[in-house]
Amino acid sequence: MKNFYVVVSWLIVLLIPLAAIGFGVRLLLTPLFPNIEYRLPGFPPDDYGFSTQERLRWGMYGINYLLNGAGISYLGDLRMSDGTPLFTQPELSHMQDVKKVTQAFLLIWTVDLCILGMLGMWAWRASWLVAYGLGLRRGGWLTLAIAVIVGGIATFGTSGSGDVFWTFFSDFHGLFFQGNSWQFAYSDSLIRLYPLNFWEDAVLYIGVLAALIALGLVIGLRNVNQRKSMPRGDDV
Repeated sequence: MKNFYVVVSWLIVLLIPLAAIGFGVRLLLTPLFPNIEYRLPGFPPDDYGFSTQERLRWGMYGINYLLNGAGISYLGDLRMSDGTPLFTQPELSHMQDVKKVTQAFLLIWTVDLCILGMLGMWAWRASWLVAYGLGLRRGGWLTLAIAVIVGGIATFGTSGSGDVFWTFFSDFHGLFFQGNSWQFAYSDSLIRLYPLNFWEDAVLYIGVLAALIALGLVIGLRNVNQRKSMPRGDDV
C-alpha cells in the first residue's frame, strides 16, 4: 500500500499545474480583466474607431459567449451603430471553435478540481494527509517552473519585437485550429477588440496568478515531512 500512496501522491503533483492555471484562465474570463486591460497606459488604441467603452461593451459579448450556452446568433446578431454586423462570418466561425476549446478546457479543469477534492477527502479518511500535502507542495514547485517559463515568454514578447510571443501564439493556435482560420485583418473586430497585446498580457497574468497559487502551496506546506507521508502498516 505504501507504494500505492507514492503513486497517488505523484498523481496529485501532475494535477496541480492544471488546477492553478485554470484558476487564472477562469478569472480572466470575467469583466475584471478587460476592465483593467483596456484602461492600461500604453494599451494600443483602435485605429478604426472603437472607444474604450465600445471595446468593453463588445469585448464582453465575446467573453460571455465563450461561457454561456447560446448559439452563434448571440454574436451574429450584433450590429454596430451604422447597422454593419460586428463580426464577419469567418470571425463567427472562429468564435465557435474557440468556444469548443474553452468549454472543453473548463470541463477538464473542473474534473481536475473534483479529483483533487476527492483525493483530499480520501486522504483525510484514510490518514495519509501528509502524503497528500507532499503531493500538493511538489505540484506547487512544478507549477512555479511552468509559470516562470510561460511568464518569460510573455515578458520577452512584450519587451522585445513580439516575435517570441508571436511564435508561441501561432504554435498554440496551430494545435487547436485548422490552417489560418484564426488569422484576421487588422480591420476585423476580433483584432480590434483583442489585439496581440491583449493576449500577451493575458498569458502573463495567468502565469502570475498560477505562480501565486503555487507559491502559497510551497510556503504553506513547507513543513510537510516526507518520512511521515505514508500511513503505517496498521493503518491500512
